[in-house]
Formats: sequence, C-alpha cells, structure tokens
Amino acid sequence: MRGVVQPAQLSTDRGAMVTVWLDGESGYCATADLSARGLQAAADRAAQWARAARGRGLGLVEVPWQLPAATLRYEGPADEPLPARAELLAMLRAEADAMARDPRVVHWSASLRATVSAQRLWIDAVLVAEQSFRFVEPNLEATAFADGRSQTRTLGGQYNGFCRQGGWAAVRDSGMIGGGARVADEALQLLCAPNCPDGPRDLLLSPDQMMLQIHESIGHPLELDRILGDERNFAGTSFVTADMFGSHRYGSPLLNVSFDPGVSGEFASYAADDDGTAARPQRLIERGILLRALGGELSQARARDLGRPVEGVASARASGWHRPPIDRMANLNLEPGDATLESMVASVEHGVWMQTNASWSIDDSRNKFQFGCEWGRLIEGGRLTTLVRNPNYRGTSATFWRSLAAVGDRSTMQVLGTPFCGKGEPGQIARVGHASPACLFRSVDVFGGES
Repeated sequence: MRGVVQPAQLSTDRGAMVTVWLDGESGYCATADLSARGLQAAADRAAQWARAARGRGLGLVEVPWQLPAATLRYEGPADEPLPARAELLAMLRAEADAMARDPRVVHWSASLRATVSAQRLWIDAVLVAEQSFRFVEPNLEATAFADGRSQTRTLGGQYNGFCRQGGWAAVRDSGMIGGGARVADEALQLLCAPNCPDGPRDLLLSPDQMMLQIHESIGHPLELDRILGDERNFAGTSFVTADMFGSHRYGSPLLNVSFDPGVSGEFASYAADDDGTAARPQRLIERGILLRALGGELSQARARDLGRPVEGVASARASGWHRPPIDRMANLNLEPGDATLESMVASVEHGVWMQTNASWSIDDSRNKFQFGCEWGRLIEGGRLTTLVRNPNYRGTSATFWRSLAAVGDRSTMQVLGTPFCGKGEPGQIARVGHASPACLFRSVDVFGGES
C-alpha cells in the first residue's frame, strides 16, 4: 500500500563451505553445522564428490591454490555508523513524502539495506584470510503517470548503482538524503519531454550508465570460466577467445580498464578472493589492448592444462558460504582520462547525453547489446539542449569500445556498485563495483523507446 512503512527486516546467516582437493579433482560441500562433527561430515562428503569426478572432471596435475606468506586481512573503510533504526525510518519517510507531493506520482519508494559480513578462510588448517565488510544499498524510485504515459526516475538505476562499503557517509554520498524531491521532479519532467530521436549520433554516457556498459560488455565477456566453456546453458558464453589476450584491440587507445580490489569504499574491495589469493590491482585492458581475464587460480590452471594459458586475477568469489567460488567481477574500473564534461559536450555537433540505466539486453556471447536510460539531453552545436524521454542505444561490444573518443577526468568520475550480478549453477547473486568517468562515443545507433 502506498505511503505505508514496510516492516524493518533483520536476518542472520552463517555456515561454511568445505573444499577438498584429491588427485587432481575438487569436491565441495556446504554446511550450517559448524560443530567439529558437522565440519567433518562436510569434508567427507566433499571428498566423495572429488573421488566421483575422477576420469570425468578437471584432471589437473597441479594444486591451483597456494598458501600466502601471511594471513591476509581486510576491514572496510572507517565511517560513521548508521543512525538508530528510528532515525533511519524517519529519513526514509521524509524522502518518500517528498516524492508523493504531486498526484501524478503514482508509485514511490525509499529503501535502505545494510549488511555486515565476516569471513575466514583456512587452507590445510592455516588461516590465510580474515575479512570483515559493511555494505549499504540506498535506493529511491518514483513513477509519474499522466495522459496514458508513465516515466520512472531512480537514485541509481535498475542496477541500484549507488552501493558502497561503509556507513552513514556512504549513504550521504549517494545523494539519497534530500534526493526524493529531485527524483520525483525529474520523473514529472520526463512526462512532458519528447521521445528520443532515432539515428546515428555521438553518445555521452554518465558514470551511472557507464557502470552497466562496463559490466555487461567488458566484465562478463572477460570471465575466464565462460571463455573456457562454462555457463553456456545458463548465463551464456563469450565472444572473447583465449588467443585474444595480449594482442586483441578491445577498444580505442583511450580505453584503460583495471581490476582494483583496493579502492576504499568500493562495493567489492577485499584483500583476498575466496580461494585465498592475495588481491592486487591489475590492468585488464591497456590502451585498448586486451591483457588479462577475470579468472581465479583454478580457471588459470584449467587454461594451462588445456594449452591455452591466460593470465588472470584474484577474482574467484562466492556469494555466500553455501556456494563454491567461481570467476566473478569484483571492482572493475575504467580509469579516468583528461577531458572535462564541458569539453566533451563542446566537441559534439549532434549527440545525446544519457544518464542512469533503465533497461538492458545483451546476447549470450555478451556481444550484441541494446541498453536504455532514464534521462537524456540532446547535444546540438556543442550545447546541451532538449530533455528527451526513453533514450536508448545499441551496438556490439567488439566494435563499440573502439568508438571511444574521449574519457572524462577525475571530476567526472564516480565510484558505484550493484548487488545484483547473477551467474552460476546453482545461482549466485554477487556484489560488484564499477568506478568510471563520463565517456564520449562517436556515431552510435540511438533510438527512442516509442519509435
């Protein structure tokens, strides 16, 4: 019911995943019974699975996981703690009320989710990693309706992009406090805006849409398990092949993309992945050339065994204790350039500036895509002009990044993240981070949602 505070929810979850490596095969078993007996039973079951895989599983000669020199430790950024529940509810109520002041706003919501997580990892009875995290996920959403048309505006898009590690400062930085009135007002403005025009135009993307573009057309294609053939029947394969690394031109020379698990406050920062590999920043794409995959130690060992060695990163991650680690994105960031937002706008004769993801569609190989945004502004003669609704664009990953013509400087950059990255069988929903500046692309196929 509109205008009604939903009950606050509190949940606790704990358990362990036991991995057994036996004669070149791995077996897994999860348990919520953390007693010595429960853990032993899980280890026995994992060993059974490893033995059952002989002759039909990995068959690796080498043990992929190595002990680090010392225990790897991580604690999220120091930040103000969240206020008491009553104060948080009052804040959410205020933002909801601010969105509901116009009768044309027919749906609105304000929500905040906070998660505290602690993790310990042992290999051969040695504590190799001890990590603690605090995640915040703020969101605002308003839908306006009039004359048979509806428009939705959100704080961070369909991916709920303003997610960070931290506490109250992370919530403030998201723009949630005082953002309700803006979100509703912009939804109302979109009701009266013309439909986005069709045809090839230059495209300026804000960080909250760049996040989706990086995620779908760089992150997923570079996951090494996909490249090796996993995921085909569930989340799809990849247009990237193992022989591309080290030589393939993924984008223009302005494209530099890094795996960086050390950015303070970014949603997927950590000291060690879930296989115990020490995490450090590494370039995946440098000056447009593809260098590394998003693959943990196990996938790298598999690639070597297949005669297709590929360098990876510490990106084996599990969504919880009840899932085994698989190759995932973590903090996947596009590095800033030297262009200001004003200079990028000034360089465009006919274009569109798009903000905030509204929809996405991409094929099974993560190549051909079609993305929609909530907010668009035409750029004409080097100036921002008309607001447009339903702005969309399409292309292929294999060529889109080569049209990158300008990369924004640090003043245009935002550190964002989403809790909704899905992959794996059984399914895993993981937190990922994406930091990006605004970026300009030349001659992209743009179209309106009502064409």
